[in-house]
Amino acid sequence: MKQQGIKIVSNNKRATHDYELLEKFEAGLVLTGTEIKSIRAGRVSLQRSFVQPRDGELWLIDAHIAPYEHGNRENHDPVRPRKLLLHRREINKIIGQLSQKGLTVVPTKMYLKNGLAKIEIALARGKRKYDKRADLARKDAERQVQRALREKYRY
Repeated sequence: MKQQGIKIVSNNKRATHDYELLEKFEAGLVLTGTEIKSIRAGRVSLQRSFVQPRDGELWLIDAHIAPYEHGNRENHDPVRPRKLLLHRREINKIIGQLSQKGLTVVPTKMYLKNGLAKIEIALARGKRKYDKRADLARKDAERQVQRALREKYRY
């Protein structure tokens, strides 16, 4: 999916299923060596990853960027913590919001924007089981309505 110089590399569908996303931010990543080559190849998984504040900075934890196939012995560790690049006021806002009960920060997607790796993170609140069921029921109803409309207006 390409739009305005943006190529989405990885989506975290689990985040939208497990969390209610309140506010989204775009952050850069501090990468080493061959990580950008693996990202460009789309070998990224954000499924179990999360964002954690450390010493007034935000870090991406447990995001898996596969080792580059054509790399050498200096290849990167696939799940190492990666520093996120945000403006100081955004970092302070996020850390302030995290002090509230029940809020967390989750990565929602990783993409290439004009050749640079970016990650979209979201301030989120965990959903309860009945919220997840209600969302699934709503999506199913929307799908059925769309299907019925397609059938009705088919030539």
